[in-house]
Amino acid sequence: MLRVRADEAWVEIGAGHGEMTAHLAAAAAHVTAIELDPPLVTGLRERAKAWPNVRVAAGDVLTLDLAELAAAERFRVYGNLPYYITSPILHLLFANAARIVSAHVVMQLEVAERVTAAPGGRDYGYLSVASRYFARPQIALKIPPGAFRPAPKVWSALVTLEFPGAAAELGMNAGGDENGAFLVFVQACFAQKRKKLANNLRAMAGEDFAAGEIAGLMSAADIAPGARAEELSVPEFVRLFRVVRARRVAKDT
Repeated sequence: MLRVRADEAWVEIGAGHGEMTAHLAAAAAHVTAIELDPPLVTGLRERAKAWPNVRVAAGDVLTLDLAELAAAERFRVYGNLPYYITSPILHLLFANAARIVSAHVVMQLEVAERVTAAPGGRDYGYLSVASRYFARPQIALKIPPGAFRPAPKVWSALVTLEFPGAAAELGMNAGGDENGAFLVFVQACFAQKRKKLANNLRAMAGEDFAAGEIAGLMSAADIAPGARAEELSVPEFVRLFRVVRARRVAKDT
């Protein structure tokens, strides 16, 4: 079970029948339990009559304002994420990174391995970079199919995301438009994973840079000319992003 302190506010994503809600309610100062399914919402609200510190929020988490629901300046998150919208929910958490202390989320093991992957491994990609940029991710527990009813066909994992991540150390804007531009840049770097990074940068830049200029940009960022995106750490991506952005600004002035 999670360690919950009496002065904490928690947001629970996908509260279901309220098993984890009960655990959070027993210790936390405030709990917001989000649930989409109407019958489950009705059941949660009935149970919540015994929990004065619990608010049940009905709706799709992707359309809700987590920071507004949290009832605190800083809050923690627990969620058993639907596999088919794990990535959008993670991006919702990233969008609220400045307010979240930590997130503890259950997801498919295959996705968890991508979220927590280190540079150089086969699982390392865009989601790995985004997760390390905003948080410090790690797999806390691997969960066999038999732990769920009905049992899924795949293993799951509890992933812990401690905020902030590398963005804070690198001086990036944790709550502004710079984050969005950086994520678009990283996606472009991984557009064709088997190709060298220079090829993806060339495709992304289009007519912005002259032929041969990409090599100079990579050199300015201290990135090897034959590097692939999967080899770069978050600080290296940020360094390259800044070099490319500065060059574009210079061209526009």
